Amino acid sequence: MKKVSVLAAAAAVALGMTATSCGDSKTNVGLKSDVDSVSYAIGVSFGSGLHDQLKTLPGGEANIDALIAGFVTSIQGDSTKMSVEKARDYMQTYFVQASAKEAKKNKEEGEKFLAENGKNKDVITTESGLQYQVITEGTGAKPTTKDRVKVHYTGTLLDGTKFDSSVDRGEPAVFGVNQVIKGWTEGLQLMPVGSKYIFWIPSDLAYGDRAMPGSPIKANSVLKFEVELLEIVKQ
Repeated sequence: MKKVSVLAAAAAVALGMTATSCGDSKTNVGLKSDVDSVSYAIGVSFGSGLHDQLKTLPGGEANIDALIAGFVTSIQGDSTKMSVEKARDYMQTYFVQASAKEAKKNKEEGEKFLAENGKNKDVITTESGLQYQVITEGTGAKPTTKDRVKVHYTGTLLDGTKFDSSVDRGEPAVFGVNQVIKGWTEGLQLMPVGSKYIFWIPSDLAYGDRAMPGSPIKANSVLKFEVELLEIVKQ
């Protein structure tokens, strides 16, 4: 569950303002003293950590204008529309309800997708519910849970949103077969070295009803991975 605190709201103010120093003609906040500059720096610091989180609130992307308005009225001591206590209670209730609603929706959409995807003649569904498609079948050995592997992979959500990629980083990942989510552990053991598979991992074999902070992965998300098994790493 995510909460937006008053300090967090300051970050949104920083995102909505720019400095007149540094030669930017489009700015509208003057930094005339060291205190002005450090105040702005605090806002930038908060904003950099909050920027992605505000895009992934349960129920939709945050309304930055409303957030700034709430911050300004609070800092001015105006509690006419909403007191601090009421704001905290409202946030807690909202996040609980919105998260539950979003998780339910994701679960239903994921189950519907997997049911349809499983009808594809090229897609194999295992007993656990993991689905995979062979793109290239290698000829090497298959790893076990005791092995470490080197892989290239790209992970996306069902809507195509990319959330992780060793390919984009330009460096393969190395890890133990039993050190990853259940869907990966099962899937890797199906792959001979040199293979490239696509995996569709049900939420209960991924992160379940947990949303990943700072990530587009929501509760009950089905994850899609394109995985190339490069080698079994010798201990």
